Amino acid sequence: MKIYLARRLAQALLVLLGVSFIVFFILYLTGDPALILLPPDASAEDVQKFREAMGFNDPFIVQYGRFFLGALRGDFGQSVRHGEPAFNLVIERMPATFELSGAALLVALCLAIPAGIVSAVRRNTVIDYVSTVVALLGQSMPTFWLGIMLILVFSVQFNLLPSSGRGTLEHLVLPAITLGLFTTARITRLTRSGMLEVLSQDYIRTARAKGVSGPPVVWKHALKNAAIPIVTITGLQFGTLLGGAVVTETVFAWPGIGRLAVQSIYNRDYPVVQCTVFLAAVMFIVINFAIDLIYGFLDPRIRSH
Repeated sequence: MKIYLARRLAQALLVLLGVSFIVFFILYLTGDPALILLPPDASAEDVQKFREAMGFNDPFIVQYGRFFLGALRGDFGQSVRHGEPAFNLVIERMPATFELSGAALLVALCLAIPAGIVSAVRRNTVIDYVSTVVALLGQSMPTFWLGIMLILVFSVQFNLLPSSGRGTLEHLVLPAITLGLFTTARITRLTRSGMLEVLSQDYIRTARAKGVSGPPVVWKHALKNAAIPIVTITGLQFGTLLGGAVVTETVFAWPGIGRLAVQSIYNRDYPVVQCTVFLAAVMFIVINFAIDLIYGFLDPRIRSH
């Protein structure tokens, strides 16, 4: 188990190193930061002094090394717009993103797992066809369109729920549904396919031949053995929700890191953009590492791979 954990941890650190390099390199290609950060009327001498003071004249690898070492300490520099550490700004927005992503994942699991199980058990019936069509529709609808439609219906037309902001549970309903429905479709399809594969195994047929009734076979035997792919997609989707809630947070004016990143891009506040992307990648890596740990406990055979 120790060797398994060490191998997974080494892989996570390599991914983190690669993500940090890509984040820095892409923003490095956007142009001279001095011309972006200084006022338009700055003289050539002021620009040159600013480059020297900020280290922008150093070679690329030196700048990247300084960025990576600073990132490990939580030092991403000062926000150009807000005048305070970029790390503090992002950390302040983290709880809102965790709240939205957690609620969206809860919505997805409450809808997807029962729907996937029923579709597998009632294969090729009307329930199965309806569930499949709904899952495909959920994956096909753009998030921004679904969010706008929900606002028009429940906020504008019926005035039942608030259309933006964060505060009460009512503010969370529409963005959580918007973000969760896309994830629901994926988990439903994977749950259905995993259950179908398990239900066709010999030990399931043996249990039924011994007189074990339907529900115990499904919940005790089939679902337990189909849990690994469901755990996989759930963990990956939670990481995706944390880092990919940009559109939903923007549509509903939800004060999370996704909306902060969009605003920072518009304001050319690159330290905040770098911090947001880096921390989102860290969260995704941590979640994947946790999934690997769960794998090792669910199926000891995985530890040897």
